[in-house]
Amino acid sequence: MEKKVRLGVVGIGWWSNVLASAAQRTPNLEIASCFTRSADKRTAFAEEFKCGVAASYEDLLNDPSIDGIINTTPNHVHLETTGQAAARGKHVFLDKPIANSVREGLEITRLCKDAGIVLGMGYQRRREGPFRWMRDRIKDGTFGILVQAEANISRDRAGKFEAGHWRYTAEGMPGGVMLQIGLHYVDVLEMLLGPITEVSGMASQLVLPGDNPDVGSLMLKHENGAISTLNTSYASASEHYTLNLYGKKASGFFDDKLGLFTLNQGEEKVTPVETPKVDAIAQELEEWGRAIAGEGAPEVGGESATRSLAVVLAGVRSVKERRVIDVSEMYD
Repeated sequence: MEKKVRLGVVGIGWWSNVLASAAQRTPNLEIASCFTRSADKRTAFAEEFKCGVAASYEDLLNDPSIDGIINTTPNHVHLETTGQAAARGKHVFLDKPIANSVREGLEITRLCKDAGIVLGMGYQRRREGPFRWMRDRIKDGTFGILVQAEANISRDRAGKFEAGHWRYTAEGMPGGVMLQIGLHYVDVLEMLLGPITEVSGMASQLVLPGDNPDVGSLMLKHENGAISTLNTSYASASEHYTLNLYGKKASGFFDDKLGLFTLNQGEEKVTPVETPKVDAIAQELEEWGRAIAGEGAPEVGGESATRSLAVVLAGVRSVKERRVIDVSEMYD
């Protein structure tokens, strides 16, 4: 690419800074301007990233020098803010989840497609070395028939947000922890084992304020018959991620504190596996920038993001109705 893609950032918070820092590590993206309603926040962001400041979102979208928008606004306004950007011909990188409902996810996807703009979604976990290694070994037949997987994604979020924050509310983030971080491993599990067709869920609220679960578990049936489980928590002592994948010929075991190991059929000792360190967030942003220039497409777009959302919302419905939910029900 000869010309860098100039970006505006909207919805400034801690994650927008993570994304902007990652964009600066790419060869094809440039943070050019920003907007959020808080004057102090946008001024601080502009100083940190040496970019301009827009007086309003309209001004940011009307700036002809801006090619794309990094959108980290709250989930419930993703349709509005992304639709506005698409109407102005601005490409959008949208933090997951795509929306709080399947209907809005489908509408965001349609609006971007109709406007001819590139929608990239923030699903960086699937790019991490251990999961790419598992994916590649599945493709070359090392694992054999896939039969099961178990995953856990846990964090300590007590006191991390102010009282009344939208992440603590069922309206702002339906499903609580299952939606906000469990979604990442739903995406990874579908990448590895294929589409999820049925979901059974359980959830509790144990530590955090508000009206949302801070602990949740999903049992997932995949199209190929394999069964996976996903445990999520915002109430644990520390940040911790695990994912174990079981095949008839081999298994893979990942723990973010211990590393990746494999065990082949007939063996008794695991073998450690070294995988390359990946700048996953910068990688997905760079890919989005290349897609804007007409080089390929984002790995995760609107349709895929809406599907993983449907899986989590099926889990939310399962908790409420105390029954197994077919994911197709979420599209009705």
